[in-house]
Amino acid sequence: MMEEDVYAIALQNALNEMRNTCPDMQHAFIFKETGEIVAGDAETPQKVIVRVLDAFNGIFNRAKAIGGIEAVTLKCGGGTVTLHSFGEHHLVMVTSANADLNYINTLTRVLIPTVLKLLEKISPTPLKNISAPSPSQTPKPITIPTPTPPVEEKETLEEPVEEELKTETPSFEPPATQLIVENIGGLLVPSDTVRVDNETLAQWENMFEGKKIEYVEIETFDGKTTKCKVKPIKDSKYLGKGIVQIPEKMQLTLEIKKGELVRVKPIIE
Repeated sequence: MMEEDVYAIALQNALNEMRNTCPDMQHAFIFKETGEIVAGDAETPQKVIVRVLDAFNGIFNRAKAIGGIEAVTLKCGGGTVTLHSFGEHHLVMVTSANADLNYINTLTRVLIPTVLKLLEKISPTPLKNISAPSPSQTPKPITIPTPTPPVEEKETLEEPVEEELKTETPSFEPPATQLIVENIGGLLVPSDTVRVDNETLAQWENMFEGKKIEYVEIETFDGKTTKCKVKPIKDSKYLGKGIVQIPEKMQLTLEIKKGELVRVKPIIE
């Protein structure tokens, strides 16, 4: 199976699972910066996708002056059109007017980057045709005269190969999740600890094969970062709402406030 097929199937399965979990998601497709459609639902006509791509191309061209875009949301009476950018991949979703956008956006920001990171870990050259070299292109082995016995020569040739393979092994960088800041206060609340819902913590722990997440890194859109402890949110009403509860003292340090978006990334030590 070609590598582009593996990417397409994995992303298509991810979209299918999202639509099964969120019935209010009416249409969804993923495309690359080149305009190539990687995955999408069969219910969306091709000509409609092409028109959407043309519309977003204009947004992309204007956004280059400000360093690009991460997300665009267009609301109307009949529903919402949302664009999420993940490097060279872009996801377009159409949701109904009654959709829980906080839940859908949280699921999107966790699931799609996770799939892309895992695919990158498996195959660091995605969506590129890799053809075997023809006999005429295959380099001929170079014989170097040496008085060393053949066995010793074989050993000296194998060592750099092992070293090269180790350096090419891709490292896994956990994706950051965009969450909405919510206040947390009280006399017994530590100033160095934030709270995230159990669902998000469970998704992070699955990425690291069940390792317990005890620390996270919080980054504001102004570039300020801090490392802090993390605990699950106690109030069930925030479950799946894409919320991070941050003490007021930490909010002052990061120069953020309730209702703003921050990036939260798990840390494994």
